Amino acid sequence: MLFPTVVYGPVHSRRLGISLGINLMPVNAKLCSFDCVYCECGFNTAVRHPSLPTRQEVGDALEKALQKMEEGQKPDVITFSGNGEPTLHPDFRGIIEDTCALRDRYCPDARVSVLSNSTQLEREDVWEGLRMADNRILKLDSGIDSTMRLIDRPVNRDLTVEILMTRLKRFRGDFTLQTCFLRGEYLGQRIDNTTPEELEAWYRCAETLAPKQIMIYVIDRATPVPTLEKIPREEMESIAAPLRRKGFEVVVSA
Repeated sequence: MLFPTVVYGPVHSRRLGISLGINLMPVNAKLCSFDCVYCECGFNTAVRHPSLPTRQEVGDALEKALQKMEEGQKPDVITFSGNGEPTLHPDFRGIIEDTCALRDRYCPDARVSVLSNSTQLEREDVWEGLRMADNRILKLDSGIDSTMRLIDRPVNRDLTVEILMTRLKRFRGDFTLQTCFLRGEYLGQRIDNTTPEELEAWYRCAETLAPKQIMIYVIDRATPVPTLEKIPREEMESIAAPLRRKGFEVVVSA
């Protein structure tokens, strides 16, 4: 499922409420620094010269959508997601700045949220843009390198959990940690980040990062790998329980 426009929705998000989405990637292709087995947009598309919306085009499309919603139901959140990793956009910081200004003008109670896979955090402009947002929702699907690479399939094969952790620590807990739990098989390899070994490693990461919120969720739509399994709600609550007992806010979407 690809998002065919720069601004889409509003849609009802399981995790965020009434969400007006912003897609900074091509409208006809999936472009991401990860190639996750569970992504509802499918696997990455081979595009030689991807066409990204300009900063002006994003601002114009968002203002038009907000003007249309002004007399009706206003969004709870303006969410950067779409057909791939939003922080790949070269004007990410400027677009966030424009978005915050438009939010203040048309729907000051809405939050600006960014769903990110954390791979671009070494870029100072990305860091600055994320700091402007109200919600930084940053992914970490496993505390073990081999599992992270199996699930997330990073384009940079040298990426490690340690690298991601180092970058995430810079926020000093001022972010939401997001993890998708799943089981299944892909290309003859078993995928499962719910085993005792996996959970122990993930708990260590979560406790070290000490985020203000932890968001765990399951696959909810069609994925490019049809053998993936949705984890039952009861099991997801069990995964959340040890961290809740230690005082963490854990939101379960299942």
